[in-house]
Amino acid sequence: MNGVEVRLTCLLRMLRDDLWTVRPAPLPPSVWLRWLPHGLVCLVAFGSAVANVDFLADSYRLGAQFGVLCAVSQGLTVALALWRPMPAWWMSLVITVVTALAARPQLFHDPRAGGPSWPWGPPGLTAHCVILLLLSLRLPTRVSAEVLALTALATYAVQGVIGGANYAPSGVVAVSLFTTVVLLGTALRGRREARHQLVEQTGITAEERARRTLLEERNRIARELHDVVAHHMSVISIQAQVAPHLVQNPSEELRENLEGIRQNALEALNELRRVLGVLRSENPEDPYGLGATGTGTAPNAPQPTLDRLDALIDNTRAAGLEVVAETRGEASAYPPGVQLSAYRIVQEALSNALRHAPGSQVRVGVTHDPRGLHLEVTNSRPSGPVRSSPGAGHGLLGMRERAVMLGGHVAAHPTLHGGFTVSAFLPKDGTALPASEGGDPPTGLAPVLPEPGPKPQ
Repeated sequence: MNGVEVRLTCLLRMLRDDLWTVRPAPLPPSVWLRWLPHGLVCLVAFGSAVANVDFLADSYRLGAQFGVLCAVSQGLTVALALWRPMPAWWMSLVITVVTALAARPQLFHDPRAGGPSWPWGPPGLTAHCVILLLLSLRLPTRVSAEVLALTALATYAVQGVIGGANYAPSGVVAVSLFTTVVLLGTALRGRREARHQLVEQTGITAEERARRTLLEERNRIARELHDVVAHHMSVISIQAQVAPHLVQNPSEELRENLEGIRQNALEALNELRRVLGVLRSENPEDPYGLGATGTGTAPNAPQPTLDRLDALIDNTRAAGLEVVAETRGEASAYPPGVQLSAYRIVQEALSNALRHAPGSQVRVGVTHDPRGLHLEVTNSRPSGPVRSSPGAGHGLLGMRERAVMLGGHVAAHPTLHGGFTVSAFLPKDGTALPASEGGDPPTGLAPVLPEPGPKPQ
């Protein structure tokens, strides 16, 4: 192909892309649309003022100057109601009463049968309806009811008490329209307030749920730490009781000191057991059979350690997940708190995989190094339908709480192929490492993910 054919082909392709398309092209958000209601109200104010000039001059025969003044003033009250609805209502009511009383002498000499609408003319009636609507949309229901009652009272005083001749009474129609407008505005205002309160309550509920979940996880951590401390206090008590028998002819001072140590340990252990009786739940839910704290009929069972990870993984396999475990390095003598937190982090990660990735492949990596313990739980994309979970969705908060308590950290993020990975680092001694030593995950733990399919054309 020569250059002309290439350019012609490019031109035809460009025309096809430009003209033969159904791509959406919405209008950009306009700032002017926010002022549309104000513009409509101002348009109504102008229209009512123009119509009222003709009505007051022709039907009420108030004269050009006085009629124009009253008509323009009542039109301005409609625009004023956008910002000051109560003064606008007062002005509109006063102008209506003044024009009605000023037109009353003319009605006695009006030879036309029926006469004009009095005391509410059609333009003034429309303007007052708009004012009442704007007032009831923004002021409490009590104020709207008071305004409606005063409007009806003024209408009755002018038409029923003072009265006139040769006119078409409009008081009943006007009060009916005013009542309908006020009820409509009050209903719209109540609906808006209810929606606003619902949004606020939803936000407060979500915050309270997150706070409650966080407090429950901290409470659970406190129970487990109390269990660890109780274990050590029991060891201290036993060692203090056995120590005199390991020495020939121990002195009385040594016996007394060891006995005092043993008594203090027993008292502390009793106090801890009382606290544990309050903190420990009797039967917390464990829908996946992963061995949550206190599950079963033995609430005083020892807390799990890294040695029980194999049993945890076996339970997960029995629940329907394909789990591969890998351990690197030599295990150090970790404190009980580190082992317990590591177990709970892996347990929560596996529970999340069961809830949100059914039928996926999971890899559990445990790496021991001189700085601490690295954990990584990675699952592939789910192979089955994901059911909605009844949980609060704050399991990662509990993981982070445990890691931060020991000076470590937790990272969680989705993978490129639709899975999810959770990685954690716990310092060896349960204390935060200097920034220079960092607790970055080892490079040898690469997520095991399903092979990507062929790229789409």
